Amino acid sequence: MVQKITRVTTVEQGVYPVPDIPIKALLGAIPSHCFERSLLRSSTYIFWDFFVIGCIYKGASALDPLIDPRYIYLPHPLVYSALRFALWALYTFGTGLFGMGIWVLGHECGHQAFSNSKTVNNIVGFVLHTSVGVPYHSWRISHAKHHASTSHMTQEQAYVPHTRSELNLPPLKQGQEDLLGSRVSDVVRRELYDALGDSPLGAITTTIFYLLAGWPAYLLFNTSGQKRYPMGTSHFNPSSPMYASRDYNQVVISTIGIAAWASSIATAIYHNGLGTVAVIYLIPYLWIHHWLVLITFLQHTDPILPHYRAAAFTFSRGALSTLDRSLMGDCGSIMAWLGAHATHGLAETHVLHHVCSKIPHYHAWEASAALKEKIAGYGLPHEGRPIGWCEFYRVLKECKFVEDEGDIVFFKNEEGVAVMRPAFHDGST
Repeated sequence: MVQKITRVTTVEQGVYPVPDIPIKALLGAIPSHCFERSLLRSSTYIFWDFFVIGCIYKGASALDPLIDPRYIYLPHPLVYSALRFALWALYTFGTGLFGMGIWVLGHECGHQAFSNSKTVNNIVGFVLHTSVGVPYHSWRISHAKHHASTSHMTQEQAYVPHTRSELNLPPLKQGQEDLLGSRVSDVVRRELYDALGDSPLGAITTTIFYLLAGWPAYLLFNTSGQKRYPMGTSHFNPSSPMYASRDYNQVVISTIGIAAWASSIATAIYHNGLGTVAVIYLIPYLWIHHWLVLITFLQHTDPILPHYRAAAFTFSRGALSTLDRSLMGDCGSIMAWLGAHATHGLAETHVLHHVCSKIPHYHAWEASAALKEKIAGYGLPHEGRPIGWCEFYRVLKECKFVEDEGDIVFFKNEEGVAVMRPAFHDGST
């Protein structure tokens, strides 16, 4: 009888040094003036974002009539249509990018980083976020819980990993794979790949769905949100378990704001036509929330980042389990500058933002540099690859599930392999 030998693949994993840095020490590394908030200074950024968006619209409107045989010779009539399409496509891109800046300023209001007045912050934040289709208070409340429990498996509010059992995967096979994901037999790899593996087309389709529908799906249905919440959990339902009874009226007010926003869009379509409203507002709206999902997913999702269960979680561990990334940095330095400028450094100073969310964006760069100097000696990963579609695709394929066991877990890929393992200061894992 010939025995079939099962081959086991062993990977060399990186080591994640689980931090024990008191939050007081992290905050103490930041210059004191970085915590100062100025209503006047913050307001200038609102003006600037709307000014740039207005200039983009005026520029496109002025150039559109010039794409005409009377003013420019092109070799074929269809080229005129193609050029006009490209002009307005560029308009939607630019408007969506700086519209993301409007979203960021509303987000700062929700963190009380816009000014020293809570009343001013909430009024400005409500107006800004409602203008881009965000239920301000509803999201502000759940987002505060995200900050309090970042990367906590049962308290985190967004981008919560699926576990092995939630995906109905076969139980861990002792001897053929290990809990940390460093050893996996060929049999198990094939079994998991059959269950989780995406074709290139399937992965691209999933990427498009996430980027275009992920945000409204999260608000409406808690898609990718906390798994322990029941069916019917929604940012528009004041009785959802993410809200306390004291939040009821604020959720209702936010929902009324979104109803008014949707009614305004419907009225604009009635008077101006769907095509015009789609180009001027709806497509830029999709761009805004495309940027939102693209940025925030990649800040919190990567095979090198840990997720914690209650026994191992601390606030500082959660805050440091995120990544700074360069928005559009994969497209060159000019596009990287544009992305950071238009979105007020949201992607580039994210670790700092989780350490202290009340620091306004115009101080975040200096504060982030000071924080990075503080944690430099701990060996923590805090810089990720640039943000772009290819990176989103890569992370989506490499981050499939985490194990049901373990206080600190890392994503495993479609073959059950994890690239990182945790290590404490005493050398234990």
